[in-house]
Amino acid sequence: MVPWNSFPLQIIYQIFGWLAFLSWSLAGYPQLISNFRRKSVVGLSLDYTILNFTKHWSYLIYNASLFFSPVIQKQYFEKYGYGQMIPVAANDVAFSTHAVIINLIVISQFAIYGQGTQKLSKYVIAIVAVVWLSAAVCFFIALPTQSWLWLISIFNSIQVCMTLIKYCPQAFMNFLRKSTDGFSIGNVLLDFSGGIFNYSQMVVQSIDQDSLVNFYGNIGKVMISLVTIFYDSILMFQHYILYSHKKVSITSENSEEIQKPLMYSSSSDQQIHDSV
Repeated sequence: MVPWNSFPLQIIYQIFGWLAFLSWSLAGYPQLISNFRRKSVVGLSLDYTILNFTKHWSYLIYNASLFFSPVIQKQYFEKYGYGQMIPVAANDVAFSTHAVIINLIVISQFAIYGQGTQKLSKYVIAIVAVVWLSAAVCFFIALPTQSWLWLISIFNSIQVCMTLIKYCPQAFMNFLRKSTDGFSIGNVLLDFSGGIFNYSQMVVQSIDQDSLVNFYGNIGKVMISLVTIFYDSILMFQHYILYSHKKVSITSENSEEIQKPLMYSSSSDQQIHDSV
């Protein structure tokens, strides 16, 4: 392992890394707890949840492979130079593992509490199918030459693509409902903080090594930070500015409202539907 040039920067690197882990790990709990308390997943996009799950599985494969495999680390050094540091830290592996577990629990809540009027869209089904089929094809391409670094870079690219699109279903659902009620803003705030800390960790490593190799050597980590910050900013704008006054309290008195399709954004829309 390439040594650090500055001990204080090494400490700051570790602090930022574990703050990112803490923020991103805790980010999964507000939504999970909210679903449990309401005994409902209304307000949470099933498409978003499945895309998020696919993203975290891909990221776990990349992080764990590069962090634990001497063979892949050797291929990394051969490509980027033996004077460089592995751009994956222990907190990256810990975060990915924890995120997969939390997403499994949230998916199980859809099964327990029912999906209401939601159905997994054919577009998301197609995306997920193409992703894993492509990954399988790439595995067999890499197998003869044992190009494992190239293979895990595919998984890193997958998680970047999933990060780019996973927020869209939730943001669109909020737009249709003209409300963010049911979608935990605590999740967004912690997710945003994790993006800041994750990117800051890479900056510290770059300063210490006086090199930008860790940025393009792990472009996925850069993109997950920047894309997260961008989309979380949109969701915060929706929650605090666009739809801040449009809340739907979920109580026994309006339990029927929970079952209404999320596409009906107003009472007039529902009346039209009922008349039909």
